[in-house]
Formats: sequence, C-alpha cells, structure tokens
Amino acid sequence: MNEVIHIWQQESREVIPGYHGRFVHSKAMTHAYWEIESAAELPEHAHHHEQVLNLIEGEFELTVAGESMQLKAGDLVVLHSNVPHSGRAITKCKIIDVFSPARDDYR
Repeated sequence: MNEVIHIWQQESREVIPGYHGRFVHSKAMTHAYWEIESAAELPEHAHHHEQVLNLIEGEFELTVAGESMQLKAGDLVVLHSNVPHSGRAITKCKIIDVFSPARDDYR
C-alpha cells in the first residue's frame, strides 16, 4: 500500500552533535532530512551506501577524498560507495540525503 508521510511531523533525533534528522525508509533506500546547526562538524567517515546529498538551504563545506568544495542551496553531490567524506555547516543548513541500500543504522 502506498503511504503519505508528513516528514516535518516525524520525530527528529540528533544523530551526531548539531545534526538533527528525520528518516524515511523503503526496502532499497533511506531518505534523511537533516536540519544542521551552524558550525556543526561531520567527522570523516565512509560507508558502503551510495549517497546523493542535496543542499536545500544554507552553505556547507564538503570534503570528499581530501578535496573540499563549498556547497550552496541547490547544489547536489553524488557520493560513491566507500569514499571517505566529511563536512562542516558554514551556516544553518537543510540537507536531504538519499542512501542506497537503506541505512539500517538510521532505523
């Protein structure tokens, strides 16, 4: 059965300091809706999931495999599996991440 999910009515949880997320899961994907505090750091990490990062609001510095880039609202980045990446919110941000396969650790 198809279901309408009202994402902003879902409970938000702080996954790492300054990163507040709401999550929607299907069998094959996870959608993460992030509200990120200004200056919040994303430690370097890698995962087997493919990830599409879509910056909706704010400015974010993303470092992928040692190369830094400044993202603005409307920018989208495709991150391949197992590539180290980190980041920092330059301003308060809203980001939508889509992961495939689904992130069991975010359930």
